[in-house]
Amino acid sequence: MLSVVPKTEWIKTWSENGVGWVQLNHENKLNPLSAGFILAIKEATEKFDNDLSIGCIVLIGSEKAFAAGADLKEMVKHNFASVYETRYIENGWLDIPKIQTPIIAGVKGYALGGGCELAMMCDFIIASDNAKFGQPEINIGAIPGAGGTQRLTRSIGKSKAMLAILTGDMISAEEAEKSGLVAKVVSNEEFNVSLKEIAQKIANQSKPLAKLAKQAVNVAYETTLDEGIRTERALFYSTFALQDHVEGMEAFSEKRKPVWNNR
Repeated sequence: MLSVVPKTEWIKTWSENGVGWVQLNHENKLNPLSAGFILAIKEATEKFDNDLSIGCIVLIGSEKAFAAGADLKEMVKHNFASVYETRYIENGWLDIPKIQTPIIAGVKGYALGGGCELAMMCDFIIASDNAKFGQPEINIGAIPGAGGTQRLTRSIGKSKAMLAILTGDMISAEEAEKSGLVAKVVSNEEFNVSLKEIAQKIANQSKPLAKLAKQAVNVAYETTLDEGIRTERALFYSTFALQDHVEGMEAFSEKRKPVWNNR
């Protein structure tokens, strides 16, 4: 298998008050997603995931696009054998959904193809009112390959997913919110402030409790109801072993804000 070098020069990261920010900063403001770019995104998010001071991760793009799709200059060089040999849609792509820390996709402009798939790998999406989503791969002789047919269908239902994938048409921010693809749409002027407020609120929660809650919701998304109920119950019981559980209960009884120990 050919080695891929992470394109770390196309990533900006910073942290503020327990929130880790990862910005896609390709020299092309449409942020075309190459194999090296995805590996750099994976490494940046994993670094924050392993940082005990970080309670929320936010993935953002440029003013023009979150990411407008795959790097076609790279893709056109591949054939059937080489995509298997290089694990073209495995390296990095399969690791980002495994992040345990809550992770938000903040989308301005285009989130198309691989960009839409990347956004859906996050726990939820906050979108600017100028955001556009879609899986237009069929227009260039392909189909979604990084989870688009699966996550989009689970998010907005079979009929709407079929319409989007078979036509390649874009989905507006308003329609994305109505159909459940996007958690919240805010005006472009208020986007940065609103995104920061939401991320900060999550980062201020007990970190182990937030991770357990994320795990429980993901089980509901990925398995049957019976399995989800069993997992939720087991995770609920496990919270009783946390110091933050005791603190939360005591703070409620004493009518004060809890002071989390994150343990």
